[in-house]
Amino acid sequence: MRARTTIRGVLVALLGLTLLAPWGGSAQATPERDLTFMSYNLYLGSSLDPALEVPALPPAQQPAAFVAAVATIYGTAVFTDFPTRAEAVADIIADEKPDVIGLQEVTKWIAQATAPGSTANPPSYDFLEILMAALAARGLDYEVAGVTQNANIGPAPLFSPGFGCTAVAPADCVVTLQDRDVILVNADTPALHWDNPQSGTYDAQQSIPLPGGPAASFGRGWVTIDAKYRGRRFHVANTHLEVSGFPEVQEAQAQEFLDGPAEGPGADIALGDFNSAADGSTTGSYALLTDRFRDAWAVNPQDPGYSSGQNQTLTNPTSTLDQRIDLVLVHGAVDTVEAHLVGDEPFRAQTPQQPRPIWPSDHAGVVSTLRLR
Repeated sequence: MRARTTIRGVLVALLGLTLLAPWGGSAQATPERDLTFMSYNLYLGSSLDPALEVPALPPAQQPAAFVAAVATIYGTAVFTDFPTRAEAVADIIADEKPDVIGLQEVTKWIAQATAPGSTANPPSYDFLEILMAALAARGLDYEVAGVTQNANIGPAPLFSPGFGCTAVAPADCVVTLQDRDVILVNADTPALHWDNPQSGTYDAQQSIPLPGGPAASFGRGWVTIDAKYRGRRFHVANTHLEVSGFPEVQEAQAQEFLDGPAEGPGADIALGDFNSAADGSTTGSYALLTDRFRDAWAVNPQDPGYSSGQNQTLTNPTSTLDQRIDLVLVHGAVDTVEAHLVGDEPFRAQTPQQPRPIWPSDHAGVVSTLRLR
């Protein structure tokens, strides 16, 4: 009886292993559940500092200074040439083929003539439309899974003689800056499904007074989706926190992010430009975030991973990246396989006689392969 029971137990065990193994005879019962995530700040094309400096001037000087600031900001955005930079970003995405992408500063510049019969022709740029066309031209199939509408500043008077905008009182041209954060999902990734897009803005916001008008809010926000891959659920949140020059607002946004959109069903993946240096030298937001989330870059302990700092015209011949503020953060049943930077090399050579933008963005992108447990 004892021998018969032992044989029966062995047979049952062998049968169980046979049923667990997939057809084809492999002993591996669970397929790998690795996905690649990218976070990339596309750069709106110009620093906003000229406008931020206007409120410090005497009131009588502010209107003219604001017009000059708008002209400088818009002119720099035209110079940094997002249509060309989008081709470089699309090349990076084609090389990496990330499954999920979190984009920040997906800007929309809306410039238009206002005078009847005007021949002014200031260009407008929809960064999302331009990038999606560049991806499609490479045979890539990315879906816009979620969008949050952030800042909406303008219309502001635009003085740009090169485009025929020569009057400001009243203005014959105006320009509006709209900011978005976006999540893209690779429709060509088998077994990857997403749903439930959500978006919102933070209660804590920084604003600046504008001459002759209401204060303009930077309107920082977040966008999330829920997803499933090979039976594992996960939640993706993408955000862009306030700059480090306003630390109290930024840290309040970081706490709002943790208290709300950062977590969802399954494993949590947070993507974004968090504007808080990972070495703790600027604000407390990084420490706040990593008290709950794990930083995917931790797999590179000897690499500082600097991701921010090219000059505003993107013409610097040598990289000036000097802070790590762009992050892939994870929480729950997910592990980091690897992480690396993209866009930290020039996409074309500089021309000393006529400098031109040579970096895809003032940020590098962060790419990380994650394994869902």
